[in-house]
Amino acid sequence: MFKVFVDGEAGTTGLQINERLANRDDVELLHIDPELRKDAKERQRLINESDVTFLCLPDAASKESAELCANPKTKIIDASTAHRTNPAWAYGLSELSPEFRKAVETNTRIANPGCHASGFILGVYPLIAAGLLKKNADLATYSLTGYSGGGKKMIADYEAEGAQISHPGESPRLFAPRPYALGHHHKHLPEMTLVCGLEKAPIFNPVVGPYYKGMAVSTALFQSSLTKSASAKDVQEILAAHYANTRFVKVLPFEEEPTLDAGSLNPTECNGTNEAHVYVFGKDSSIQVSVIIDNLGKGASGAAIQNMNIALGLDEGIGLV
Repeated sequence: MFKVFVDGEAGTTGLQINERLANRDDVELLHIDPELRKDAKERQRLINESDVTFLCLPDAASKESAELCANPKTKIIDASTAHRTNPAWAYGLSELSPEFRKAVETNTRIANPGCHASGFILGVYPLIAAGLLKKNADLATYSLTGYSGGGKKMIADYEAEGAQISHPGESPRLFAPRPYALGHHHKHLPEMTLVCGLEKAPIFNPVVGPYYKGMAVSTALFQSSLTKSASAKDVQEILAAHYANTRFVKVLPFEEEPTLDAGSLNPTECNGTNEAHVYVFGKDSSIQVSVIIDNLGKGASGAAIQNMNIALGLDEGIGLV
């Protein structure tokens, strides 16, 4: 029986982790009295009593909680941005390589990847590793996500009465997709750049849509950024080979004329799972890599539990679909 504490269990990711672990017979969930959730001594006690602590907190609070851990056996999995570029922490995207997986298996400090970052890195990292994509590549990435990724406040805004209703002659407040991070300073950019080994960040355009969850991250590949001429099918074959033996990352067959639903991409097709679906589209010199995940699954709580399973030496798929 593993003791697990979720520091920040009232947040979106914390609630999802608790929900996913509640029915497991190999886990004992440690809960903090709501009145003591900001009490450092009580949080310290629970963190050091646990085998695994998930940090589902803002960055500054996550750093403070990580410092409360004195038990060398306690594994900390941080869902915030705070430690994702810290070389002392394992980056929890084990599918990238045996080295990434080994780091999750052996390290007591694991940084859970960001949702946009997961979609981008899963599509780009193998192409860098294969030597096809230049490290100084010019990349443009468009990421459409459901509003749950914005946390409790954004969820409340979108689910308020009338927020998404379109009235004749009026512009509904939240009915249309909304591009954001227009200053090109998104918090996921540092990990996207560092983990892939890129020399410069991609141009990144995240967009929040008027639906609860589901994410499609699409990256354009320009021939000028490749080390040699390659087709969309070549790119698909590299990605398929890279992820051939992974459990949750599935590379779909290449189709010159895609036969997807009405010829379109569905950002919700992985909802309720820990899967990532990787598509490659293109013709001649035009190539696009698109990765679909559940932003609350493989983009957050699902990935966190997968990392916990690996770190504890368990089957990585326990409690996940």
